[in-house]
Amino acid sequence: MTEQPQQPPQPGYGYPNAGQGPYGGGQAGPYGSPQQGYGQQAYGQPGYGQQGYPQGGYQQPGYGYPQGGAVPPGSYTGDPNAPYGYDPYGRPYSDKSKIVAGILQLFLGTFGVGRFYIGNVGLGLAQLFTCGGFGIWALIDGIILLTSSNTTDAQGRVLRG
Repeated sequence: MTEQPQQPPQPGYGYPNAGQGPYGGGQAGPYGSPQQGYGQQAYGQPGYGQQGYPQGGYQQPGYGYPQGGAVPPGSYTGDPNAPYGYDPYGRPYSDKSKIVAGILQLFLGTFGVGRFYIGNVGLGLAQLFTCGGFGIWALIDGIILLTSSNTTDAQGRVLRG
């Protein structure tokens, strides 16, 4: 029998050029330290899964939900024209609450207190002089203040929910 010549061991597992070329197989990298080839881990370094794929847990910045810009309703944004932020349609929120306005209107609407609270002095005076439209106007106005999403204060800002 004839003996086969000794062949050098093939580096890498299925990668023909692994261990050769730039920074592979213990060659010095751009920062002077030896770099491992693709898919090979250095001694003493724990494995972190495949490179290039996001791991479980938190998403990478820039993917999924926006990281900034979205302000929860009712928080201060630093904008003097909209101290409580903006609604989904871009209208500024008021510092007045529609729940407080509606409850005041239901219980003290014959005196126009709910309308005075949101800054509508003219409607407040009209309700005061007519005893809230004999109670009917005050009741309907209180329900509208509680259920409407378009009610604004005297400055034209949408009431907060």
